[in-house]
Amino acid sequence: MKRNFFDKIIVGILILLVFVFTGLTTYTTYATQRVLVMEQQDNLINEATLISEQSIKSYLQGITSLEYLEVRLDEFEDSLKTSVWVFSAEGRLIAASNTDYNIKPPQNLRQLNPDIDLEKGFTHTGTFYDIFQDTMISIGIPIYDNDTLSGYIILHTAMTEMDKLQSDMMSIIYLPFLVMLLIVVFVLVFFSGTLIRPISKINNAAREYAKGNFEVKTGVKRNDELGELSDSLEYMAGELGKLDEYRKNFIANISHDFRSPLTSIKGYLEAMLDGTIPVEKYDRYLNIVLNESKRLTKLTSGLLELNNFDTYGPVLKRKDFDIVDVVRETRNTVEGKCEDKKIDFRMQCPAKDTVVFADKTKIGQVVYNLVDNAIKFTPPNGQITVTIYEKNDKIFVSVKDSGPGIEKDKQNRVFERFYKADSSRGKDKQGTGLGLSITKEIIKAHGENIDLISTEGVGSEFVFSLPRKEE
Repeated sequence: MKRNFFDKIIVGILILLVFVFTGLTTYTTYATQRVLVMEQQDNLINEATLISEQSIKSYLQGITSLEYLEVRLDEFEDSLKTSVWVFSAEGRLIAASNTDYNIKPPQNLRQLNPDIDLEKGFTHTGTFYDIFQDTMISIGIPIYDNDTLSGYIILHTAMTEMDKLQSDMMSIIYLPFLVMLLIVVFVLVFFSGTLIRPISKINNAAREYAKGNFEVKTGVKRNDELGELSDSLEYMAGELGKLDEYRKNFIANISHDFRSPLTSIKGYLEAMLDGTIPVEKYDRYLNIVLNESKRLTKLTSGLLELNNFDTYGPVLKRKDFDIVDVVRETRNTVEGKCEDKKIDFRMQCPAKDTVVFADKTKIGQVVYNLVDNAIKFTPPNGQITVTIYEKNDKIFVSVKDSGPGIEKDKQNRVFERFYKADSSRGKDKQGTGLGLSITKEIIKAHGENIDLISTEGVGSEFVFSLPRKEE
């Protein structure tokens, strides 16, 4: 069974918690036992000091009898649950409290350890030289009388009581931790459901998008990061859908624009070869073939230019120049076309300072594209007006025609590639549908804007801005 990402997170957290719990248990057990042992050793030392003062010294001084001492030691053991051994200054056993019949105190401490120093105390945890079967806490302290070593006392108490106390303490510590662990597991399982379901929906939607089905919705509506991810994914799908639609339109348009001139070229050449077109008319039809070839060349150049814009953006060589000079050069270039259609080309310049900072060649291309577009749609005896004016810190160029205008619902599409507002263009209105797209890309590269103002039956006006010359 395939394990999802959140399952791995849950397993990882649980493993981490188990390790933390194990480490905490080990350390807490060790630390608690150590503290309890040290505390018990201190208690035994205090008890040994008390027993020495109350009973043992009086015996060593000859005040009380051995029988009395043994009775007192038995009483201490019964009340304190502690075995008491008393030795002489030489290490010989004097008396011992009631002991298990299997436990026999050593008759001499030096039998246990020849190197034992009876003038110093000790602490010990264990079976005390294998005398006891259970773990014991043992302490030994010397007994002094007027700074003279007069005896030695050893106390033993079992770890049983401390083990019970330690167990009670551990239960107090571990129970809340176990409850917390269960709560964490419950929360993780809960979030596993609330997170995995929307992630699965998003994942399924992404698979559909990969197949090209951009209409699918994720179905996730949340006010958190997953909701933002879902919205971003749906937005991306919408943009991809537009891109896919653009791609289809692009292929359809380019196929149409290439097919028309190629069909004409092929038809005329075949007609010339099979004799349908007589030799005396070759010049006319060869000129048509040449014009169609130029049209293909222009279309190819436009596509390559737009492709470079998409990849790198247009490379600009900015400098100061007079925009009026560019408009005049364009007017001279299209003078023949205007005369053929009897179009009145006017230029107005209310601006005082018309020097701009831009790429002169690229702006020349912009002005030419706009003027050429205006000529195509201006009827015979019409008028084209180019106006250069200033506003704030910008220079504006307006190209206005007296053509039929553009329908309102089509105005926002005129800058799209291959889009032609007039789909029924005649031979005089042939174009690639790329001129305005290239124009917008050039203006955008300058960090400026180009706008369209059009009224049906009145005409269209394109206005773009340019930065003034650098001071």
